[in-house]
Amino acid sequence: MFSFVNMKNQVLKNLFQEAYYSAVKFKEVTGRYITNRDLELFVNELSDKFKIEVIGNSVQDRPIKMITLGNGKIKILAWSQMHGNEGTTTKAVFDLLNAFKLNDEEVLSEILDLCTLYIIPILNPDGAKAYTRVNANGVDLNRDMQDLSQPESKVLMDQYEKIQPHYCLNLHDQRTIFSAGDGNNPATLSFLTPSKDQDRNIDEFRKQSMALIAGIAEDLSKSLKDKIGRYDDAFNINCAGDSFQYLNTPTILFEAGHYPGDYQREMTRKFVFQALISCLYQISQFDEDAGDYKKYFDIPENQKLFNDLIIRNAKLNGDACEISIQFKESLKGDRIDFVPVIEKIEGKITKFAHREIDADGHEVGLPEKAKLGENVIVNKIIINSTELEVKSL
Repeated sequence: MFSFVNMKNQVLKNLFQEAYYSAVKFKEVTGRYITNRDLELFVNELSDKFKIEVIGNSVQDRPIKMITLGNGKIKILAWSQMHGNEGTTTKAVFDLLNAFKLNDEEVLSEILDLCTLYIIPILNPDGAKAYTRVNANGVDLNRDMQDLSQPESKVLMDQYEKIQPHYCLNLHDQRTIFSAGDGNNPATLSFLTPSKDQDRNIDEFRKQSMALIAGIAEDLSKSLKDKIGRYDDAFNINCAGDSFQYLNTPTILFEAGHYPGDYQREMTRKFVFQALISCLYQISQFDEDAGDYKKYFDIPENQKLFNDLIIRNAKLNGDACEISIQFKESLKGDRIDFVPVIEKIEGKITKFAHREIDADGHEVGLPEKAKLGENVIVNKIIINSTELEVKSL
């Protein structure tokens, strides 16, 4: 497998430049709430070189669309928003397709000459509309790939069987709780080559996806130093990635996570875009020798070591304590509200925080002397008679 880092062609490096990304980013769609309305806005801007088709309908009869482009023999099937509340990778897909639309870089033409891309931007449009992980029947589609009880799951499997892809890209978001390894680094991007059996055997197909992930991590190592993780590869045949890996299709799980200060995930979106470019270029330049696959295991495994906010060195009712707060995502109209909820009140909290407040030994309270305790929503706190906003995003 090839890697941008090992290539000397300046054209390739251009794709990772900030100015280039700014030029191809589809700026009309931003934020965390991404629905079929955004997809319609985007596809209306595409040229006739993109094939756009309705490949099925959701439980609530919303169309599920697929975009096809390229003329190559290598077939790649990608899908995003299998979980409706995970739209960061969908935004990155818009940016990727916009780059192919502009197509002013040699490497993009090369990818399309050698590959054919089949992309489902929003697999779960009902979940996207309601901002839920599950579909309108309350089913997690990523646990339904064997039962195929839902129309959206059937659509994905039908396309897999029809296309017979050489590679699959399974695009998701992950929560802010994840760290890349056991240090104080958020997992901004995480990857997984799913297992194909209970014993997690590594065959030639898993080696291919491992080598691709290792190449992506190398390509993004400077811009995302220590912020790339990998998931545990416990086998679950009901998941899409495991199902397709079981069928001998190299599959890569992408997880878009938290970048410092980036709760709207616009920075993360850029890194997903770059990861997709890296992945597609490596696939287009496929080499039978997947010798670099062992570098996959150098990527630190994800841990759940973060809170959104921790109040350190505090007192509550005279007792020394620390207070951890986690943001709960809630749909308000057409935007996502981040609701701060107290997770733990303990003498010492060992997790890391995306933001910390030092109470400097003072008593912590709530406005109007409301009771402060676990599972309580706290938009504001009072420390030493000073009122502070908890949700300063």
